[in-house]
Amino acid sequence: MTPVRMAEATIAADRTHADPAIWIVRRPDDALRADARALEAEGPRGRPLWGVPFAVKDNIDVAGVPTTASCPGFAYTPDTSAVAVQRLLAAGGLFVGKTNLDQFATGLVGTRSPYGIPRNVFDAALVPGGSSSGSACAVAAGIVRFALGTDTAGSGRIPAAFGNIVGLKPTPGSVSARGMVPACRSIDTISVFARSVDEALAVQRVIAAFDAGDPYALEAPFPHLRRGALLPRPEMARVAMADAAALCEPDVAAAYQAAGAFLHAVAVGIGPFLELARLLYEGPWVAERTAALRSVLDVRPDMLYPATRTILEQGLTRMAADAFDAFHILRQTRRHAEALFARHDALLVPAAPFCPSLEQVARDPFGPNTRLGTFTNFANLCGMAGFAVPIGFAPNGTPIGGVLLGPAWSEGRLAPMADALHRHFASTVGATGQALPPQAGADTLAPGETSLFCLGAHMAGLPLNHQVVALGGRFVREAKTITGYRLYALGNRPGLLASPGGDAVVGEVWALPTSAIGALLAQVAPPLGFGTVILDDGPCLGFLAESAGIGSARDITHLGGWRAWLRTQSGS
Repeated sequence: MTPVRMAEATIAADRTHADPAIWIVRRPDDALRADARALEAEGPRGRPLWGVPFAVKDNIDVAGVPTTASCPGFAYTPDTSAVAVQRLLAAGGLFVGKTNLDQFATGLVGTRSPYGIPRNVFDAALVPGGSSSGSACAVAAGIVRFALGTDTAGSGRIPAAFGNIVGLKPTPGSVSARGMVPACRSIDTISVFARSVDEALAVQRVIAAFDAGDPYALEAPFPHLRRGALLPRPEMARVAMADAAALCEPDVAAAYQAAGAFLHAVAVGIGPFLELARLLYEGPWVAERTAALRSVLDVRPDMLYPATRTILEQGLTRMAADAFDAFHILRQTRRHAEALFARHDALLVPAAPFCPSLEQVARDPFGPNTRLGTFTNFANLCGMAGFAVPIGFAPNGTPIGGVLLGPAWSEGRLAPMADALHRHFASTVGATGQALPPQAGADTLAPGETSLFCLGAHMAGLPLNHQVVALGGRFVREAKTITGYRLYALGNRPGLLASPGGDAVVGEVWALPTSAIGALLAQVAPPLGFGTVILDDGPCLGFLAESAGIGSARDITHLGGWRAWLRTQSGS
């Protein structure tokens, strides 16, 4: 697809879908064609998004285009694009227009806009989800390949679920927020809607970068967007799932249980997360929203959408003492999250417990919106990253989504799991009927990464794997040594020795930042250490034992690997 052909496809899809409420500003067809011709004349020049059409939620600045945040009286025209948009344009992206949203990104229903309500692409009687309603609908309808949204309480996940597409909620602070109208500045993040997990990750690689001009920006501790490989057996991943059935409509609960079964997830309690989720709209973060728009409330409150005004005025009554109570709960919940992710690689939750109708929201503007945030409100407060992906359809044909969450900087590690989940339960994009884009594999070893052969408790799903993951490790492949090694059981860990009369031993290759190798070695107790292990495809750094430390340890070489030994110990 050339830029011109992609532009023509966008124009045709927008005309066919015919939903003007998706857009607050849609660039004229002739302007899109002109930009596409210019990009085509220039050639790719190594730009990863050459000619790819994209949309931008209208609380994110694009130079020369009004930013309204869905409030006409608030509108201004910026001279400079948001940092994320600048990076997309520099990567060759074709900007199509600014999309509709719940006013000031305050809402999860997608109905709180004076510019109309974007049509749910599966059922016009249902809400599209918000606040990034227009961005999600533009992708779900096949108008653009990807779109920028924002996510504070679920705005990048819930509308993705309602549109049968992928929503990537990055690690808060990993994408510059300069040029974005804040909702809760301390926990906001720009998010990505895309057709697949890998396309979302590709966009994230373009927009993610530390920005010293953003006071809430964070420096990534390692290259967190390097995609790992899918573990060869789902049970090797340690996935937790919320005991959420009682909080969901039956169709959602059934789809969610099926998704958990596919991932071999184990049920865990998430009471602390649910308590924190309730505080997002009851505690100090409401006051943070109010602070962001104090000038509007003080001078022109009449310009606000009624539901938005009601929420923002609540922030004026919050007390500082209550805020500190909430901050203490937040710190305790973050500790709970740390403990959970030390035991589990990911947490699966429903994207939303149900999808309300427009009629339900008209009758009760606040109740359905509050319920929609049940499983999303806590994630940014806890600094998590996550992917919303389709996990099935209700009998009436409406899509159901799940969210795979991980700790900060886990996007690349979550990607293969999220992609496998998506492809198991869906085969087409949004409501287009188009097949999913091709699946990507693991990224090749990059400069600054080192391969490490793991053969014991540091392997996937085993007790010390979290040490590898915490340092930025990503699974690459299962592997086997050449014939010429012996494996010993040293209590709860294996010892590998080179031995002329030995055999081949099975393990795993993980890629780690080279700078992290020393930190991992410091956690390894004698007689184990690192050395060169000869695999059947060449040499690799790996775990080796000192021969003096083997003593009378049991030789388990004949079993072929540590997992086989563990099975003999468990009787399975």
